[in-house]
Amino acid sequence: MTFSEINRIFEENDNFTILTHKSPDGDTLGCGFALCEFLRRMGKKANVLNSEGFPDRYNFIYEGYYEQQFEEKYVIAVDIADTILLGHNLERYAKEGAIDLCIDHHISNKHYAKQTYVDPDASAAALIMYKIFKESGRQITKHIAESLYTGIATDTGCFKYENTTPEAHRISAELMELGIDFTTINRKMFDVKSKARLRIEQSVARHMEYYFDDRCSLIVLTKEMMEEAGVEASEFEGLASIPLSVEGVLIGITIKQRHENVYKISVRTTEAVDASAFCKNFGGGGHIRAAGCEIHAPLAEVRSMLLMQADKELNGTKE
Repeated sequence: MTFSEINRIFEENDNFTILTHKSPDGDTLGCGFALCEFLRRMGKKANVLNSEGFPDRYNFIYEGYYEQQFEEKYVIAVDIADTILLGHNLERYAKEGAIDLCIDHHISNKHYAKQTYVDPDASAAALIMYKIFKESGRQITKHIAESLYTGIATDTGCFKYENTTPEAHRISAELMELGIDFTTINRKMFDVKSKARLRIEQSVARHMEYYFDDRCSLIVLTKEMMEEAGVEASEFEGLASIPLSVEGVLIGITIKQRHENVYKISVRTTEAVDASAFCKNFGGGGHIRAAGCEIHAPLAEVRSMLLMQADKELNGTKE
């Protein structure tokens, strides 16, 4: 697809539902609300949906948003590689033909939508969205720009992850020229932490597990642990980066319980290991250095499966 074809879809359709993925991050929400405002400014009706609601830490993105009433006619998924990422409350869209268009940047995209635009070289889906908007010739408001900047900044780890490209810097600079408050965004996303979050990080550090001569680190977050913390689920976002922050670690694995015998796995790696290929072994995928999957099994079995794969990656062991 071309950007002009996507803009033609925006022009020729109405009553849009925009889907964002479960455990929402800055990229999916930034894209979702930027697109929603863009379409509404065209005179279209549009809503943003998320299976788990919108976390408080992103409230500056959805401030002023309200749900419109209409009969849904066109469905767009943003930053969603696979329908399994829709979450329980949006699983009705997982059926074949339910999603009309997907805009994404994950190399692992399953091409589940009727039409798909995927650029795996893009640092964030927000970069693609910006180029679509720019091609249209329509105004990119300050709020749209802040939403897209949030997507780029969070998916690049404030421009320090390996997926950061010259294009990511160039487009971010163009967004900055629109007068966005990038200082506040980056402080809110990367510097400010609640007391509860700091306690969680301290606990994670104390209970970190190390394997294979400390080249693999692993943390486990059970529902019991999260409930005992007594904080919002959003406080547990971003913990996946902690295991890899330890010197000498090449594979960082986070096991987060979603339901009984259902675990969300986040894998972060250095250049020594392809995180997306690692997770594909368990039906997941993502980026080369950051990927994920979901495993349905008891915790002991989940841990064993992941460590067996890590052993293969680090030590070249065979089945």
